[in-house]
Amino acid sequence: MLIIASAMPVFHACAKKEATPIMKLNENTERIKLPQPNTSGTISIEETLLKRRSVRSYTDEDLSIEEISQLLWAAQGVTDSRGFRTAPSAGALYPLNIYITKSDGTFAYNPTSHELIKLSESDIRRPLYTAGLYQEAIADAPAVFVITAVFQRTTKKYGDRGIQYVYIEAGHAAQNLLLQATALDLGGVTIGAFVDEQVSDIMALSTEETPIYIIPVGHPEE
Repeated sequence: MLIIASAMPVFHACAKKEATPIMKLNENTERIKLPQPNTSGTISIEETLLKRRSVRSYTDEDLSIEEISQLLWAAQGVTDSRGFRTAPSAGALYPLNIYITKSDGTFAYNPTSHELIKLSESDIRRPLYTAGLYQEAIADAPAVFVITAVFQRTTKKYGDRGIQYVYIEAGHAAQNLLLQATALDLGGVTIGAFVDEQVSDIMALSTEETPIYIIPVGHPEE
């Protein structure tokens, strides 16, 4: 079982922008620095849009650390010294957190330092498959991304309207991830049909954090 500390504002992109909190870290926390993302691709945005399809069947090939880095950066990477990111956010409040689970464990993404924070040795794809109403893509993909949100980060400024803004933002991030997957000759699918409480329990999310998307990604099976 994962143990994730309650989200606390421990990272800062700069003096003006508060970065997305992930957890309290300590000297024993394993941090994995990701390779710098490539910002000069070989495929046009138009071709990527044309080719993007939901992909639910994958080979057994693992994703490389470079591919994982690129996917996470596309979804929520920092692209500006003021802390702005690849996906637009109402009020630049950044309510989203992104996690990845694969064969060697489960990790949280820290956009500010572009690194993975290891949460557990556990591969939780099978439990997520059960919580995801037995959708095979979750069990079969070499990597499963989970997007969650802390709604209060946005509603504290925008009230109830902020709830809508958070869901819109999650869509931005998910589409960025899928387009990047397509550009890397990978495939993925967004899954919104799951039992929220089960996903929260599996990931030991704080009471303020809500799962929004499960996104399996892998090399498409021909």
